[in-house]
Amino acid sequence: MKVFCLGGAGRICREAVLDLVEYSEFDAITIADFNEEIGLELVRELNDPRVSFVKVNVFDHDETVQKMKGYDIVMDGTAITLNGRSTACIAEARCHGINLNGFGAEDEYSEIFKKNNRTAVPGFGMTPGVTQMMVMHAANQLDEVEEVRVSHGSFRPIAFSKSITETTTYEYDPDLPGRIVYEKGQFVQVPPFARPRKIQLPEPYGETVQYIIPHSETRTLAKALEHKGVQLIEVRGTWPQKNMQLVRALYDYGIMRNPKIKINGNEVGVMDVIGEYLIQSREGQETEVYGYSLHIEVVGNKDGIKKRHVLYHTHPASDGSVKGWEKLRAYTRNVGIPMAIATEIIAKGLVKKTGVLIPEEAFEPTMIFEELKKRGIHVHEVIEEIKMESEEEISANA
Repeated sequence: MKVFCLGGAGRICREAVLDLVEYSEFDAITIADFNEEIGLELVRELNDPRVSFVKVNVFDHDETVQKMKGYDIVMDGTAITLNGRSTACIAEARCHGINLNGFGAEDEYSEIFKKNNRTAVPGFGMTPGVTQMMVMHAANQLDEVEEVRVSHGSFRPIAFSKSITETTTYEYDPDLPGRIVYEKGQFVQVPPFARPRKIQLPEPYGETVQYIIPHSETRTLAKALEHKGVQLIEVRGTWPQKNMQLVRALYDYGIMRNPKIKINGNEVGVMDVIGEYLIQSREGQETEVYGYSLHIEVVGNKDGIKKRHVLYHTHPASDGSVKGWEKLRAYTRNVGIPMAIATEIIAKGLVKKTGVLIPEEAFEPTMIFEELKKRGIHVHEVIEEIKMESEEEISANA
């Protein structure tokens, strides 16, 4: 098996590459990146005969397609804004595909993947990705699903890479149409910082206030759970508190709209300037707590009994006590490892459906959980019965 790791030299995708080197059965692992210097440096660091480098520019469609041809799968670590271009290349090259983001630019190529008997799964990292697996694990134990609340804390510097800065700007764009919740069969658009909710995460994160974010889980879970009668799906997230304070201030002052201003006769976007400052500053490159924390709540009925399933995950500490998980790597490994696991599952032919699939259609949750466990990432589940109030109790409490 051969894997083409597009954007493989990036801060997150290199963790997926490392996981492939350590755990997978791929015979050839090609790091494909525009940055030749960093890509070749990574090849030397990995020091594995299966690993090679090729320079690629996804803006050159034909050349990229030619370089992808012959590979079983493309593991796409490019930024959100490039996923449409990259998926077009993957489809034409007749490869399987997977990426981290899943914002919908891939859907138009589904028929090409089907025609070529290939599968593409957009949006499979920690969130989206493992979050859907956790929800489906709970939902599979219920006859009916009423409510789903997906939450996560992403504890990393606000601008440790340009793609992360881009994600921040994208998710809190005031005019973004994809910031939605699912209610009673309808997708309802909400503004930034909508529906704050306190979420208790395991230590060292603790209690966080989280807001609705534009993630693909809202749409994919609505599709996957339609037959179970789901009535509410909310997806929330947070970053470190200082990050959230900054983003809130930028939003309140209209800066997130990236208005253009003139400085010494040159027109620049205010948010562009702030993004560059954060990338080049200590404040943008450091944070107090590093890591990732998922929290999933699914409410439904089993055999006439109302139940709540709460799932969360833990991973090795970022304090240096576990080699390879120090500081920022406690975040980047959480994101990269699930994509690597899913990449091999697809390449081995274990996903039978073709075309562009949502994660819920492609993977069996416990298979993902078992692979994560081998890497020190554990999924925990707590199930409780919800006492149903009688009509008398409801009247008394009214």
